[in-house]
Amino acid sequence: MVIKMDTIFVVESKKKFKLAVNFLNAAITIVLCLVLNGGLAAQESLLIANRVAPVLNTDVFEKSLVQKISQEEQSKKFDESVRAKYPKAVIKDVELGVKHIKLTKYYKGKPVKINIIEVNQALNPNLKVSPRLARNGLTGRVGISNIAAKNNSIVAINGTFFKPQTGVPLGTLMIDGELQTGPIYDRVAMGFFDNYFDTARIQLNASIKTGKEVIKIDNVNQPRMLSTYMLLYTPKWGKTSAPTPKYGIQVAISNNRVVKISADALTIPENGYVVSGPAIKLKNLKEGDAVKVDIETIPQWKDVKHIISGGPYLMKNGEVFIDVKEERLLSITGRNPRTAIGYTADNHLILLTADGREASSIGLTLTETAYLMKAAGCYEAINLDGGGSSVLYIKGQIMNSPAQKGGIALSNALTVSL
Repeated sequence: MVIKMDTIFVVESKKKFKLAVNFLNAAITIVLCLVLNGGLAAQESLLIANRVAPVLNTDVFEKSLVQKISQEEQSKKFDESVRAKYPKAVIKDVELGVKHIKLTKYYKGKPVKINIIEVNQALNPNLKVSPRLARNGLTGRVGISNIAAKNNSIVAINGTFFKPQTGVPLGTLMIDGELQTGPIYDRVAMGFFDNYFDTARIQLNASIKTGKEVIKIDNVNQPRMLSTYMLLYTPKWGKTSAPTPKYGIQVAISNNRVVKISADALTIPENGYVVSGPAIKLKNLKEGDAVKVDIETIPQWKDVKHIISGGPYLMKNGEVFIDVKEERLLSITGRNPRTAIGYTADNHLILLTADGREASSIGLTLTETAYLMKAAGCYEAINLDGGGSSVLYIKGQIMNSPAQKGGIALSNALTVSL
């Protein structure tokens, strides 16, 4: 005989809940005994049940029930809040805690097709958000579908600006706590922590220390902007360092010791770096010298897991804030395809793409993008690489309409994975 129990008990207190469970246990015992042993056995079992009826672990059961109800309530509230923000949009669930919003806005009577992703990690702690490279190193480019598939991502958008010829990301990029590339013009970036996000304009504080001498490092794994800059290359850059600047030398460091000095590009040690810059600044270093390399960002952002940069700011402290001049990005202020990211006061992540440069979707200005991010509930937001790079991937499909089918080959992407 199979007894099916799918009644949900609603109890006013833990005491009443336990009494209900004990009563249920006694009832089950009586029914079983009636079936197996007849009425007399049932009467005896009733006496036993009143004395020694087994007690379920009500603490675990109650906790599981409360968690389920709580998650359902949170999911309902999340759904209601998203629908309240976008009453005329098409809204779909990508996964628990991930909503896809599709809408069309009109500017001076002309349309712009917009896709928004809202991620609620509190509702689904299994969601992981992180930037990912196209390849294992910094050079090379692939389509966003390849990046997403490689990382088992359910959602992905294009990431940092990058050098088209090589694929090297331009600006700060940190993945899993490892700095991949340093900042350019102190442009704004978003930091990803365990339970929250932050944004700031990023600076680099890096140096080589040997004895009493401290040599400043100007950047990490970035193209040379001035011949006077001191650059540091890690194995992520590639097998060899970039060419030596005029009047410069290069120093290979492995396991915190100088292993080679040359006027030419050097092989980057697996457990070290190559430093390249003016010879006058590196003249005191000799093979065998013990050195210490210190690299940190300003702000220091302790416990940050990932950093992805873009520029300019779109929102700061709950208000529209666009510092395009300070970040030297005046060339991108016009109407273009856009990608932006931000976060709400309760730490929901917002991802946005807007199609442009076509009659069916004319693109957005930076100001229009900023106000859309504000309408999405962002507390802070930044612009990412846009134009031909703007692309949104969801579970095997490209959801926007980039100029090149499937989107152009990218250096990196911001991904959401399970």
